[in-house]
Amino acid sequence: MVAGAFPLAKLLTLGARQLSRPLAARIKAGARASPFFRTYICLPPAQLYHWVEMRTKMRLLGFRGAAVKPLNEDAAAELGAELLGEALVFGVGGLCLYLEYLRQAGQSRRREEHLEQTLSDLRQGLEQLQRDLDELRAQGRAQGGAGHAQGGAGHARGSSGNAPAQAVIAAAGAGPVPAGSGHAPAGSGHAPVATGHTPTH
Repeated sequence: MVAGAFPLAKLLTLGARQLSRPLAARIKAGARASPFFRTYICLPPAQLYHWVEMRTKMRLLGFRGAAVKPLNEDAAAELGAELLGEALVFGVGGLCLYLEYLRQAGQSRRREEHLEQTLSDLRQGLEQLQRDLDELRAQGRAQGGAGHAQGGAGHARGSSGNAPAQAVIAAAGAGPVPAGSGHAPAGSGHAPVATGHTPTH
């Protein structure tokens, strides 16, 4: 944008110079034709420019006390018209440069604002993602704690459910003891039978 802006400003300045030349010619013609324009517009700037120029030259040459002779009316009118034409050219060129500078500054400011807005949106998005991640982590920890609690309760119910089964097993293990003791008399009852056969032999 900047590379293309300055050639555009140069073209505008050159165009203004080209347009100012006919305007300077019209100013010269007006200075010759109109006494008011000649007296109050062209002559004062021309005489001032001539005085400053001559004083500067005389100071450089060492003439400090010499008086400056003013220009005659015709020469002052010509010089005043030239000065007005050049001032117009430089004024238009400076205005073009100033407008171009304002345009470039406005574009730079808009780019910076757009960049800042983009960065702000990205920061807000990151903050929102961080909040969502924190919420998900909190939910995960809460669900994990509830699962552990349910698992502990299940183990407790399983242990209490095994208690009757263990009691039944214990009762079943205690049952054969009386049965063994009941067989003891039967064994002792067979003993006389065996002794009864002994005399037969």
